[in-house]
Amino acid sequence: MANTYTQIYIHIVFAVKGRACIIPKSRSEELFKYITGIVRRRGQKMLAINGMPDHIHIFIGMEPSVSISDLVRDIKAGSSNFVNEHRLVQGKFSWQEGFGAFSHSKHEVDRIIRYVRNQQEHHRVKSFREEYVALLTEFAVEHDMRYLFEWVEGKV
Repeated sequence: MANTYTQIYIHIVFAVKGRACIIPKSRSEELFKYITGIVRRRGQKMLAINGMPDHIHIFIGMEPSVSISDLVRDIKAGSSNFVNEHRLVQGKFSWQEGFGAFSHSKHEVDRIIRYVRNQQEHHRVKSFREEYVALLTEFAVEHDMRYLFEWVEGKV
Protein backbone atom coordinates (compact mmCIF):
# COMPACT_ATOMS: atom_id res chain seq x y z
CA MET A 1 0.00 0.00 0.00
CA ALA A 2 1.53 3.25 -1.10
CA ASN A 3 2.11 5.88 1.56
CA THR A 4 1.32 3.48 4.40
CA TYR A 5 3.84 3.48 7.23
CA THR A 6 3.47 1.21 10.22
CA GLN A 7 5.40 -0.22 13.14
CA ILE A 8 3.44 -3.11 14.62
CA TYR A 9 4.96 -5.79 16.84
CA ILE A 10 2.78 -8.74 17.85
CA HIS A 11 3.50 -11.60 20.27
CA ILE A 12 1.28 -14.59 19.43
CA VAL A 13 0.75 -17.57 21.75
CA PHE A 14 -1.26 -20.74 21.17
CA ALA A 15 -1.35 -24.31 22.44
CA VAL A 16 -1.45 -27.89 21.23
CA LYS A 17 -4.96 -29.38 21.33
CA GLY A 18 -5.71 -30.55 24.85
CA ARG A 19 -2.41 -28.99 25.94
CA ALA A 20 -0.79 -32.35 25.24
CA CYS A 21 3.00 -32.28 25.57
CA ILE A 22 3.71 -33.88 22.22
CA ILE A 23 6.05 -31.60 20.27
CA PRO A 24 9.45 -33.27 20.74
CA LYS A 25 12.39 -30.93 21.22
CA SER A 26 14.27 -32.97 18.60
CA ARG A 27 11.67 -32.01 15.95
CA SER A 28 10.69 -28.52 17.11
CA GLU A 29 13.33 -26.78 14.97
CA GLU A 30 11.75 -28.26 11.81
CA LEU A 31 8.35 -27.01 12.93
CA PHE A 32 9.67 -23.53 13.74
CA LYS A 33 11.36 -23.26 10.32
CA TYR A 34 8.16 -24.29 8.59
CA ILE A 35 6.11 -21.75 10.55
CA THR A 36 8.71 -19.07 9.76
CA GLY A 37 8.17 -19.84 6.07
CA ILE A 38 4.40 -19.37 6.44
CA VAL A 39 4.92 -16.04 8.20
CA ARG A 40 7.31 -14.81 5.50
CA ARG A 41 5.07 -15.96 2.63
CA ARG A 42 2.30 -13.87 4.17
CA GLY A 43 4.59 -10.82 4.01
CA GLN A 44 5.34 -10.65 7.73
CA LYS A 45 8.70 -10.52 9.53
CA MET A 46 9.59 -13.28 12.01
CA LEU A 47 11.48 -11.78 14.95
CA ALA A 48 11.49 -14.83 17.25
CA ILE A 49 9.84 -18.23 17.53
CA ASN A 50 10.12 -20.85 20.25
CA GLY A 51 7.97 -23.11 22.29
CA MET A 52 7.50 -25.98 24.63
CA PRO A 53 6.08 -29.44 23.94
CA ASP A 54 2.56 -28.05 24.56
CA HIS A 55 2.57 -24.47 23.21
CA ILE A 56 4.32 -21.98 20.95
CA HIS A 57 5.34 -18.31 21.01
CA ILE A 58 5.75 -16.29 17.82
CA PHE A 59 6.95 -12.66 17.78
CA ILE A 60 6.53 -10.81 14.50
CA GLY A 61 6.89 -7.44 12.90
CA MET A 62 3.49 -7.17 11.30
CA GLU A 63 2.42 -5.45 8.11
CA PRO A 64 -1.25 -4.36 7.99
CA SER A 65 -1.84 -6.26 4.74
CA VAL A 66 -3.16 -9.28 6.65
CA SER A 67 -5.22 -9.66 9.82
CA ILE A 68 -3.79 -11.39 12.86
CA SER A 69 -6.65 -13.91 12.81
CA ASP A 70 -5.99 -14.82 9.17
CA LEU A 71 -2.27 -15.17 9.82
CA VAL A 72 -2.78 -17.41 12.86
CA ARG A 73 -5.33 -19.50 10.94
CA ASP A 74 -2.79 -20.02 8.15
CA ILE A 75 0.00 -20.84 10.62
CA LYS A 76 -2.13 -23.37 12.48
CA ALA A 77 -3.54 -25.05 9.38
CA GLY A 78 -0.24 -25.19 7.52
CA SER A 79 1.83 -26.33 10.49
CA SER A 80 -0.72 -28.98 11.54
CA ASN A 81 -0.59 -30.43 8.02
CA PHE A 82 3.21 -30.29 8.08
CA VAL A 83 3.43 -32.07 11.46
CA ASN A 84 1.01 -34.79 10.34
CA GLU A 85 2.53 -35.31 6.86
CA HIS A 86 6.07 -35.53 8.27
CA ARG A 87 5.00 -37.51 11.33
CA LEU A 88 6.77 -35.18 13.75
CA VAL A 89 4.53 -36.56 16.52
CA GLN A 90 2.75 -39.85 17.14
CA GLY A 91 -0.94 -39.80 16.26
CA LYS A 92 -2.95 -36.94 14.77
CA PHE A 93 -1.70 -33.46 15.61
CA SER A 94 -3.72 -30.26 15.86
CA TRP A 95 -3.65 -26.93 17.63
CA GLN A 96 -6.35 -25.82 20.05
CA GLU A 97 -8.88 -23.21 19.00
CA GLY A 98 -8.04 -19.66 19.89
CA PHE A 99 -4.84 -17.77 20.52
CA GLY A 100 -3.42 -14.82 22.41
CA ALA A 101 -1.99 -11.81 20.60
CA PHE A 102 -0.27 -8.99 22.42
CA SER A 103 1.11 -5.77 20.94
CA HIS A 104 4.44 -4.28 21.93
CA SER A 105 6.27 -1.03 21.32
CA LYS A 106 9.60 -0.62 19.54
CA HIS A 107 11.51 -0.23 22.80
CA GLU A 108 10.24 -3.66 23.99
CA VAL A 109 11.40 -5.63 20.94
CA ASP A 110 14.72 -6.87 22.37
CA ARG A 111 13.08 -7.88 25.67
CA ILE A 112 10.31 -9.85 23.94
CA ILE A 113 12.79 -11.58 21.64
CA ARG A 114 14.77 -12.69 24.72
CA TYR A 115 11.55 -13.79 26.43
CA VAL A 116 10.50 -15.94 23.47
CA ARG A 117 13.96 -17.42 22.99
CA ASN A 118 14.25 -18.33 26.69
CA GLN A 119 11.02 -20.31 27.01
CA GLN A 120 12.68 -23.45 28.37
CA GLU A 121 14.34 -21.50 31.17
CA HIS A 122 11.21 -19.50 31.86
CA HIS A 123 9.06 -22.61 32.24
CA ARG A 124 11.31 -24.11 34.87
CA VAL A 125 9.59 -21.79 37.34
CA LYS A 126 6.24 -20.95 35.73
CA SER A 127 3.60 -23.15 34.13
CA PHE A 128 2.04 -22.30 30.79
CA ARG A 129 -1.26 -21.55 32.52
CA GLU A 130 0.47 -19.10 34.90
CA GLU A 131 2.32 -17.52 31.99
CA TYR A 132 -0.78 -17.15 29.82
CA VAL A 133 -2.98 -15.74 32.60
CA ALA A 134 -0.17 -13.31 33.50
CA LEU A 135 -0.07 -12.07 29.88
CA LEU A 136 -3.84 -11.62 29.80
CA THR A 137 -3.71 -9.77 33.11
CA GLU A 138 -0.74 -7.58 32.13
CA PHE A 139 -2.54 -6.52 28.95
CA ALA A 140 -5.89 -6.10 30.75
CA VAL A 141 -7.59 -8.64 28.47
CA GLU A 142 -10.95 -9.67 29.86
CA HIS A 143 -11.14 -13.44 30.09
CA ASP A 144 -13.05 -16.27 31.69
CA MET A 145 -10.79 -18.99 33.08
CA ARG A 146 -13.33 -21.65 32.03
CA TYR A 147 -12.77 -20.87 28.35
CA LEU A 148 -9.06 -20.18 28.00
CA PHE A 149 -7.87 -23.57 26.77
CA GLU A 150 -8.63 -27.22 27.32
CA TRP A 151 -6.30 -27.97 30.20
CA VAL A 152 -5.07 -31.55 30.42
CA GLU A 153 -6.24 -33.05 33.70
CA GLY A 154 -3.59 -32.63 36.35
CA LYS A 155 -1.66 -30.05 34.31
CA VAL A 156 -1.68 -26.48 35.54
